[in-house]
Amino acid sequence: MTEPNIHEGERLDGLPSQEVKVIQNPDMFAYSLDAVLLAYFANPNKKGRGRTVDLGAGTGAVGLFYAKKVTGSVTLVEIQEELAAMAKRSVRLNGLEDRVSVIHADMQEVFDQIKPGSVDTVLCNPPYFPIKEKTKQNEDEHYQIARHEVAIDLPKLAQTANKLLKNKGKFFMVHRPERLGDIFAALTDRGLEIKHLQFVYGKADREANMVLVEAIKQGRSGGVRILPPIIAYTADNQYTEQVQTILYGKAWTLD
Repeated sequence: MTEPNIHEGERLDGLPSQEVKVIQNPDMFAYSLDAVLLAYFANPNKKGRGRTVDLGAGTGAVGLFYAKKVTGSVTLVEIQEELAAMAKRSVRLNGLEDRVSVIHADMQEVFDQIKPGSVDTVLCNPPYFPIKEKTKQNEDEHYQIARHEVAIDLPKLAQTANKLLKNKGKFFMVHRPERLGDIFAALTDRGLEIKHLQFVYGKADREANMVLVEAIKQGRSGGVRILPPIIAYTADNQYTEQVQTILYGKAWTLD
């Protein structure tokens, strides 16, 4: 790992289990547990030897965490120039320039740089909240794009993932359980059949606040499997043993 190139207002965060450091600016946007769990959940074809694209990569957290458990190439696509620049510095910091690259572009306009139908796996931690007349949006542009469907919505995301993926390629996403109806409609209408769901609970006695989704391009319809849940915190607000292992345990391996 090289010496970090940290700018004013930035900080260095990391994931000990994967031995990855990520440069972030909390005034713009910073990753949280959902990014870690998406990278952990993603179980690609070909034992990770194929090409992966992380759409809406932000500072690169998902793609960088995931890259350490696969051997194939990973491309991070990010529309915001400042976040893409931070991701590039994090790639260098972690010594992953040989396998991880960053494209500063709108994901819907990336096909001149990534050939349609050439990707084995697509990852995405998209904006969770739809734009509605009464939606209360954060005034900061970086947070608006990251949290609200300003630049991309679920149908357009599904169409982009479908266009990038090879037949039988996999799509992995983290989202909110209350959007499951929209998620199923957007993905299945665009040739992405949902195969696995895993719900994440803040605490065992609360409703799920995240859902991890795996879909396959041109997969057979039906046969959705619900994986055992992930519980994030104990009653006294400490990480559960399950999450402690994900964050601080041995390096992740593919099934």
